[in-house]
Amino acid sequence: MTIRLHVNIDHVATLRNQRDTPYPDVRLAAQACLTSGAEGITVHLREDRRHIRDADVRALRALLGRKKAEGKLLGTLNLEMAATDEMARIAGEVGPDVVTLVPEKREERTTEGGLDLRASRANVAQVARVCRERGIKLSLFIEATTEQIRLAQELGAAQVEFHTGSYALAAVAERPQFLNQFTRAAEEAHALGLEVAAGHGLTTENVGALVRVPHLVELNIGHALVCDAVLLGLSGAVRAMQTAIERGVA
Repeated sequence: MTIRLHVNIDHVATLRNQRDTPYPDVRLAAQACLTSGAEGITVHLREDRRHIRDADVRALRALLGRKKAEGKLLGTLNLEMAATDEMARIAGEVGPDVVTLVPEKREERTTEGGLDLRASRANVAQVARVCRERGIKLSLFIEATTEQIRLAQELGAAQVEFHTGSYALAAVAERPQFLNQFTRAAEEAHALGLEVAAGHGLTTENVGALVRVPHLVELNIGHALVCDAVLLGLSGAVRAMQTAIERGVA
């Protein structure tokens, strides 16, 4: 089984923004990740632009995915965003390969849970319509529950991404209950024709058990990988994560 690794490079932009310098360049970070084995790049364009900015998304669009170099496709651009009118417009203009809808609160330090598709159904449907018109794959970041999976399928998602934050924070002895939940949810999603992804809080230490969940085809990992890059370099951090994934699958 092959599992795609998409690297979230938000915190490369966070570091740049601390002093408002032109470096580190998110395009160079994306290239380093892809040449080291990642298959895609994920960025979250937040309402407050605390890390990734509009210009970053457009620069990455010019570099990745549908843009080709010497006939070779260069990685997938996955745009995480809230289901708002502004973001729907930007997605329609930029045309990322994938749009992943996530919940967003201005005061949060990071995403705190999955999207509530029942409460946000109308807004999600609006973005889903834009994605259909532009040929963009739609992924929904949700909790691994039957209700959310079924709503995702009804709303036209091609993929669900399970929120793994609670699993990542749990003590080792408590992790099996989360893995069992992910397994049941992945079976349900697969039966409905949805691709299964996962992300949030994943590290080289906890990812090995998670990748044994059936039908899992993609991981989105950012914070821990960028932290590892401080000591290992970005290429080394990507390779270390790939090794942890491969050991888990083996």
